[in-house]
Amino acid sequence: MKYEAVIGLEIHIQLNSATKIFCDCANTPGDDPNTNVCPVCLWLPGALPVLSREVLEKATLACLALNCEIQSESAFDQKVYYYPDLPKGFQLSQAHKPLARKGWVEIQDEQGNPKKLRLHHVHMEEDVAKLVHETEGRLPISLVDFNRAGTPLVEVVTEPELKSPYDAMEFLKAIRNQVRYTGCAECSMESGTMRCDANISIRPEGSDQLNTKVEVKNMNSIHHVGDAIAYEIKRQIEAVNNNEPIILHTRLWDPEKHVTTAMRAKFEGPCIPDPSVPMIVLTDSWLEKIKALLPEMPGHKVKRFVQDYALTRDEAVLMSSERGISEFFESVVTLGAPARMTAGWMATQLLPALKAHGQTLADTSVTPERFAGLIQMLEKNEINSNSAKSVLEKLFDTDGTPQQIVEQFGFRQVSDTTELAKIVDKIIFDNESAVNNYKNGNKKSMGFLVGQAMKVSKGKANPKLVQEMIKEQLK
Repeated sequence: MKYEAVIGLEIHIQLNSATKIFCDCANTPGDDPNTNVCPVCLWLPGALPVLSREVLEKATLACLALNCEIQSESAFDQKVYYYPDLPKGFQLSQAHKPLARKGWVEIQDEQGNPKKLRLHHVHMEEDVAKLVHETEGRLPISLVDFNRAGTPLVEVVTEPELKSPYDAMEFLKAIRNQVRYTGCAECSMESGTMRCDANISIRPEGSDQLNTKVEVKNMNSIHHVGDAIAYEIKRQIEAVNNNEPIILHTRLWDPEKHVTTAMRAKFEGPCIPDPSVPMIVLTDSWLEKIKALLPEMPGHKVKRFVQDYALTRDEAVLMSSERGISEFFESVVTLGAPARMTAGWMATQLLPALKAHGQTLADTSVTPERFAGLIQMLEKNEINSNSAKSVLEKLFDTDGTPQQIVEQFGFRQVSDTTELAKIVDKIIFDNESAVNNYKNGNKKSMGFLVGQAMKVSKGKANPKLVQEMIKEQLK
């Protein structure tokens, strides 16, 4: 029998508000342990939570970015369970009245076709504290860092309609991209500001039944999510084929062994309406103000880049993959650089160079003005591609304009036909074998001859002119 997977994801996204969700403690969990704490996030007697307006605004903005229906009324509940990292013995979450319902994101399926994946709801909640497991001598100990307790989260819950590891990975990329665009969260699985749990079950192919699911945790990269889901699908199919029951429980992903392992039984604690946090009532006028803060989203930007700048879809997707990249690209084009050349050089040269230098577009000395100047010189054949790469490298180390760098280091392209003719004559005379090969139909020999001309000119020759002149001579 053939089986298909049914996958639902729960994605926790940490909002980058200045304070925690219910108190004024700094929202910087990476600080020294237990320094950002107060009676509220430690839940000392008499302490009362007060919902942060900034958290509510950022959470609403994230929901709008995911095409959700914002609810006019939402409320917090006490999700009751006991665990050492939970200060109160319950977690303040939104089980019954979430901030937003429905919603969707669009991905490209494995055949390159658009595919909408639906959300069930998005709710706000507080994060728990962090357990730190260490060994003191021979004794294993567990410590609790309460800095993270009370950190603001939104939890994105999908409909159980993802079908494959590919769907799950593309969905996470889309969620990350959409929410990052709003500026309300960093969404990094590596640093823990985005975390994902996957609920996986299998059923006979073509069936519409929902069978017992298994939850998988401990996946700290998008690729780990894909690997864990693929393994769990295979494990469940093998279990069913061996007449072994699928039991509702939670498993952990082991990235070194590439297996999931049983963690604990699945327990759903009761969710009781919380009396200490008032119901949230959103007015239409307030919601319109938040909608006005929503930037142009990447899906719309891709279509506009294709239409306005004649980019290919792949180029447009890359140029809109991050808000900073899209804004840098448009700034360069606005300054007069050709769009497709800008996109190509950003993708193949600038972005890799930034990574090599440990910089980002936000803090690099390669400003849109300087990069536009470089691209314009390249377009006008004032420098060739090799020289342009050298100029780009100098932009990281000097304060000069691209034009000043070209003059200072002698990068200007040689396009004088008299001077190039001397180089071409020398190359043809020195490379008789390659010349004969070209005349006998080996077109690859032309690349060798042009390369020799570039070497003689120390990379300054205009390669297009050199090729034309060699062809003319070898007719």
